Amino acid sequence: MNPALEIEQLSAYYGQRLVLSDLSFSIPQGKLVALIGPNGAGKSTLLKAVVGLLDRVSGRIACFGRPFHKVSLQVAYVPQRSVVDWDFPITVEELVAMGRYGRLGLFRWLRAEDRQIITESLEAVGMLEYRTRQISQLSGGQQQRVFIARAFAQQADLYLMDEPFSAVDLGTESLLVQLLQELRRRGKTVVVVHHDLASVKNYFDEAVLLNIRLIAEGEVRTVLTPPYLHAAYGKNSMLFEEMLRT
Repeated sequence: MNPALEIEQLSAYYGQRLVLSDLSFSIPQGKLVALIGPNGAGKSTLLKAVVGLLDRVSGRIACFGRPFHKVSLQVAYVPQRSVVDWDFPITVEELVAMGRYGRLGLFRWLRAEDRQIITESLEAVGMLEYRTRQISQLSGGQQQRVFIARAFAQQADLYLMDEPFSAVDLGTESLLVQLLQELRRRGKTVVVVHHDLASVKNYFDEAVLLNIRLIAEGEVRTVLTPPYLHAAYGKNSMLFEEMLRT
């Protein structure tokens, strides 16, 4: 079985600045994986590189053994909520419907099957009653739920999520964890950019620790160790080590 995601000697640049250097690792199918590291480590950049949103990239990226453009319908990307224009005049239901567009024909006419999937996706994140509301009228946590619903509507096999737990309430975080774990139970693979190291061991199966270069990857208990934390976070690593012991 091909890995869900395979990276070989990946380097990426913003202009002349190197933001990822010679990364090589793979993520097996059916895992819930945290992508962790300090600010500026290249976590968001890595997800963008996978889905072809960066111009200057070298190395090899494969999803299920094939280039992304060959399997794009199998990969759902959830960017950071902060990069979205939430004042755009669109309803919750219309936003979630975008998750179906790749599977529709030229004129993007929704079929009964598509509408059922959209409804089920909204139900899963507790947002069905908001389906006709403008997205600008939602709270931060509600916006994140709708973003996740759009990814669910795509019915992908690999989910790449950039900080889905950022600035959400505890209820939304708990619901999102349950939803991600349900995806894993269905055999899906989920890669999540995550900052709260204290919750990594409770939420995820594996972790990939970056700081421009790959520091460590594998089971959470083998990655969150003092030598690797020090390599990634430097003088701040002791703070994280203490937090993980509590």
